[in-house]
Amino acid sequence: MSTAPRAPRVLLAPDKFKGTLTAAEVAGHLAEGIALERPDAEVVVVPVADGGDGLLAAANSAGFEPVELTAAGPLGDPVLTSYAVRADGREAVVEMAEVCGLARLPGRPTQMTAMAATSRGLGEAIAHALDAGAAFVLVGIGGSASTDGGAGLLQALGVRMLEVDGSPLTPGGAGLGRLARVDLGDLHPGLAAARLTVACDVDNPLTGPQGAAAVYGPQKGAGQHQVRALDAGLAHLADVVARHTGQDLRDAPGAGAAGGVGFAALALLGAELRPGAEVVLELTGFHRALAGADLVVTGEGSLDDQTLHGKAPAAVAAAARAAGVPVVAVAGRVTLDEQQLQRAGFGAAHALTDLAAHPEESFTRPGVLLREVGRRIARGLPEAGSSPPSRG
Repeated sequence: MSTAPRAPRVLLAPDKFKGTLTAAEVAGHLAEGIALERPDAEVVVVPVADGGDGLLAAANSAGFEPVELTAAGPLGDPVLTSYAVRADGREAVVEMAEVCGLARLPGRPTQMTAMAATSRGLGEAIAHALDAGAAFVLVGIGGSASTDGGAGLLQALGVRMLEVDGSPLTPGGAGLGRLARVDLGDLHPGLAAARLTVACDVDNPLTGPQGAAAVYGPQKGAGQHQVRALDAGLAHLADVVARHTGQDLRDAPGAGAAGGVGFAALALLGAELRPGAEVVLELTGFHRALAGADLVVTGEGSLDDQTLHGKAPAAVAAAARAAGVPVVAVAGRVTLDEQQLQRAGFGAAHALTDLAAHPEESFTRPGVLLREVGRRIARGLPEAGSSPPSRG
């Protein structure tokens, strides 16, 4: 009994093209182009992310369901936001950028917002998920606006952060130097049984020249004076927490992530910090989808040196290479040379800027260009029934 020849199987696993298209939209345009050239090809879509903005969209594409809530934005004002849960409510995904990140600021970051921004909304979203019965919470902390050492996060989860007179610590990094003690007596009870994982793609310590304030403060509006003040406040926070716990984690890799949210999660919430892209590939079922694929297509807005340091396309390429599946990258622009691409596992790379009639077209008409890239990729697929590429 003969069997029908197997059609080529293409796994589309792009990240977002920041400021232009979501990961799902990128995949949609590529899929249209592939279908125009090879309607017989089987296309599987698994949008990915690296733990920053785009994590929530990746979770929703993987079958999670959005949950709306009102939480504190970066300056404490209430905002309508959401997180994502599995259908059974046992797994939740919270994206800091969506709740209280830089994109939530009413305008560009300023010195005032750098000192006043709070992580409280992130804690409120986590608490909401725990109240609903989540036993596992994945927290993406990229795109943060705050440098408060995670104080707001902790307060929203029941940690009492107290000044000398017993009053609650004021929001934002500006008040950290007034912290006198912490009290975990009212810590959210759901944390005792739940597993908290923080998707973190940086290894900065909390303080010092490579710390949260020095490295990321300027991106959040801090000038030199504010950077020094914030760094001193973070150091004081670490001193107070160390006295309470008997353990000093200010130099732990990732403690400086998201303005010190990494530190708070490690030191007082018992969280695990893991590379964001690695966690997202597990979350979205990428490894299952990889089985049987003849080609993987990944990418992001800019394929550059940062891609090689924990970004989602590099993680996709590494996983595909380990499985012996060839990988093609697609990006708005590509600044990596051939050797860098090959070392990272990319067999080829397509830049929209190479197809655009003028540089702006890659931003104004990315869908058209991506469809053309999809057609070009499809032309290299094996014919139905032919041997797939070697998986050496």
